[in-house]
Amino acid sequence: MRFTRQVLLLQIGVVVLVVGLGVALVSWQLRSTLTEQYGERALAVAKSVAVDPVVVEGAAARRQGGVLEAHAAAVSKVNGALFVVVTDDRGIRLAHPTPTEIGDKVSTSAAEALAGNDVISEFDGGTLGPSVRSKTPIWQGKRVVGEVSVGYQVGKLTEDFNRLLLITLAFAAGALLLGAGASALLNRRLRRVTHGLEPHELTELLYEREAVLHGIGEGMLAVDGSRRVSVRNDEAERLLGIDLPVGATLDELDLSPRVRKAVADGQPVDNLLAVAGNRVLVMNSRAVQRDDRALGTVLTFRDRTDLDTLSRELDGIRSLSDGLRAQRHEFANRLHTLSGLLQLGHHAEAEEYLQTLTETTSARSAPLGGDAVRDPYLQALLVAKSEQGLEKGVELKLADDSFVRGSVTDPVATGTVIGNLVDNALHAARMGPRRPATVEVGLFAEGSALHVSVVDSGLGVPDSLRDTLFDEGVSTKLTPGHGLGLALARQAARVRGGDVWLADAGGEAAGALFVAKLPDLLVEALS
Repeated sequence: MRFTRQVLLLQIGVVVLVVGLGVALVSWQLRSTLTEQYGERALAVAKSVAVDPVVVEGAAARRQGGVLEAHAAAVSKVNGALFVVVTDDRGIRLAHPTPTEIGDKVSTSAAEALAGNDVISEFDGGTLGPSVRSKTPIWQGKRVVGEVSVGYQVGKLTEDFNRLLLITLAFAAGALLLGAGASALLNRRLRRVTHGLEPHELTELLYEREAVLHGIGEGMLAVDGSRRVSVRNDEAERLLGIDLPVGATLDELDLSPRVRKAVADGQPVDNLLAVAGNRVLVMNSRAVQRDDRALGTVLTFRDRTDLDTLSRELDGIRSLSDGLRAQRHEFANRLHTLSGLLQLGHHAEAEEYLQTLTETTSARSAPLGGDAVRDPYLQALLVAKSEQGLEKGVELKLADDSFVRGSVTDPVATGTVIGNLVDNALHAARMGPRRPATVEVGLFAEGSALHVSVVDSGLGVPDSLRDTLFDEGVSTKLTPGHGLGLALARQAARVRGGDVWLADAGGEAAGALFVAKLPDLLVEALS
């Protein structure tokens, strides 16, 4: 039997039990109330008879039948009572509906009434059958001279009880039908909410969901139709670098614009690059629907930081390799020229040519910036970017007032910030109309903080991009796959408590000026 049917039968059983107990309790209470009401009515009639002067005088004189009998019969007829009996102080009947019973002792004890107390009781015996009766004393002054007993037939009480009971049962049947109908609707609602799944199936789904969520190497974030977090795993929190409490809205979370846009659009997204902290993530998004009803959006994240770092390092190595290849080709040409001069006997010209080559090589082999920047990581980065600039026809210069004596403690963050800023500057200078195309890098130490400035000879940053320049996907380059460099640079700086900003958007006089601050990056170099 399906669980929903078990719940329905259990609910109906509970309703039947509650209604049954309610009817039984009401029936008992109704019976008690009717008995009490008939007893009170009988007592009221008995008291009115007991104070009648004719009855008092007759009871005191112990006169049997006659006027007492006629008076009792009249009272009984007017009030619809089964009987009205009058006795003397010994319990001998002085008036009775059955004349043959007059002069005999009453069938029930009159001691309580003759003692001066009122009595209400239900009696199944008696000479006239079952009845609800009341007894009250007849007083003459301060002396009890007899008692009056008035009774109502139990059958009449039962008729009233049955009539009220039928009304109660009708209401009980209506309540039972209403309860069964509500149970059926609740059962239907339960099936719809659980999609017809049984409890053991729901339990298995829960176990499977937990195994899938925490067993995969990707981050997963599910958002419902109201853009609230419904499901997430630990990997998603680790990759995004923030807490993702269930029930929180996206507006409350520090998410990148690309993640928010993917949820807002509700369109499938494949392998979209997004920046979270100092990580580069590959994001996929799918909208979830069931029965033409939008349930929300599911996003998955993969970490591409290491791969992106290796790609940038590979690009640097490729640039150095291309530079070395160009130098080898240039060196071979110079050797061929020198060999020709010697073979032709132009020794003076060959000596002068060698002198020129020596001076040129010495100038190019000197580190960029000389002794102003001693850190090997910074020197290597500047040399690599200088070679890239030469290939693009752009001259990379170090600002004259640059001065860094300390050593870099985080080469990765340094390379991310300076490398991306210089790459963008090289591109802007190459695409700009000014010649010669130049990029000037300034490096300044302030205690343990490193300040960086990068200015190019390009046309500057357009007005339309100044407010969104550091957002993911924003780029002036026409080819796809760009728009992460500045976002990564700013994130890398902010992780260390620093920042990257656009100090001057540039224009006709000069290109754009970007400035970065990296706190706690330098340590004093040992002498």
